[in-house]
Amino acid sequence: MTAPALGLRENLPQFVLLVVINAFVGALIGMERGLLPAIAQEELGLGAKVGLLSFIGVFGVSKALTNYLAGRLADAWGRRPVLIAGWLVALPVPPMLMWAPSWGWILAANALLGVSQGLTWSTTITMKVDLAGPKQRGLAMGLNELAGYLAVAASALATGWVAERFGLRPEPFALGLVYVAFGLGLSWGLARETRGHAAQEAALGGGEQALRPGEVFWRTTLTDRELSSVTQAGLVNNLNDGAAWGLFPLVFAAAGLGLGEISALAALYPAVWGATQLFTGALSDRVGRKGLIVLGMWTQALGVALVLSGTTIPRFALGQTLLGLGTAMVYPTFLAAIGDVARPSWRASAMGAFRLWRDLGYAIGALFAGLVADAFGLSAALWAVVGVTAASGLIVALRMRETHTPR
Repeated sequence: MTAPALGLRENLPQFVLLVVINAFVGALIGMERGLLPAIAQEELGLGAKVGLLSFIGVFGVSKALTNYLAGRLADAWGRRPVLIAGWLVALPVPPMLMWAPSWGWILAANALLGVSQGLTWSTTITMKVDLAGPKQRGLAMGLNELAGYLAVAASALATGWVAERFGLRPEPFALGLVYVAFGLGLSWGLARETRGHAAQEAALGGGEQALRPGEVFWRTTLTDRELSSVTQAGLVNNLNDGAAWGLFPLVFAAAGLGLGEISALAALYPAVWGATQLFTGALSDRVGRKGLIVLGMWTQALGVALVLSGTTIPRFALGQTLLGLGTAMVYPTFLAAIGDVARPSWRASAMGAFRLWRDLGYAIGALFAGLVADAFGLSAALWAVVGVTAASGLIVALRMRETHTPR
């Protein structure tokens, strides 16, 4: 039996298919990006910021825990079954958002959405890393995140456009039915298992140290300088993303912007993030990972500060652009750095542990920002986010060693 080949060119049809699948994964989360804060306040009467941001917390916790489970299952059972399971979990999400009679139903839909995203997005990442092999890991992650976050932006724009013309519900969320149908159909009908590619990479590496799941978790969380430095930065990245997701629409509304303008600004950040990841991911293959992570965290802090201190659309747009650019510097680079350090036999589990902590950042950010905003106001909450983000970049600068030898 012929051993599977490693590389993007050698596996191009499957790689392109996985990029398309991940675009539908991103579109599913993008459909609610600019709408749920408005639904919470205008339809369901939520006033407290902690309550309003609770949907991000529920989403973040369920996605984070599922990320870890997805990594373990992908190593034990294979990648394709986990991918399909993620789409099956997503089936009830669009109808629940379309007709939810209370905020509790919205929270339940976001819990399922988090589970689905954890299974599908985590697995497409692992499958692409399997196919790409060690030489093009950054480019592979750039392509993956490009597709996912451009789809987030496009879906946010599309649902905002529909909401302006037809109302907040149910019409905008009907797009989710299309996303789930295509994602599930492609995953079930055309996606192929990639665990054999990981085994081939392990064989070419000449053997590996066997690690128990607990060892992988603690290495990624705390004890390995490189893995844990990346992990804390990932958590803080999603902390500021969660705060921006929930609070920026309120900042824009307070400046007198309409729903269409708010949706466009909400889409700008993931659009820049998605479009530039192709270049930043490939750049990390050439210049290394550490510098991009440090600069990216500090650029994010500057972007949040500009939005917070702005009152006009151009200033808000500049802040969103810098936030997207900073996130693009780090997002594919995080994953490539984890892939550099983790060995093929425990790579999916390490990815799962990293993504557990990274996506807990959504919940921590929502709770942290909501509590500070209720106690001291929106401005104080977002300035606190600026400080935490800048400090995270400093930790990487001082603690992490370079994980990749530039080509």
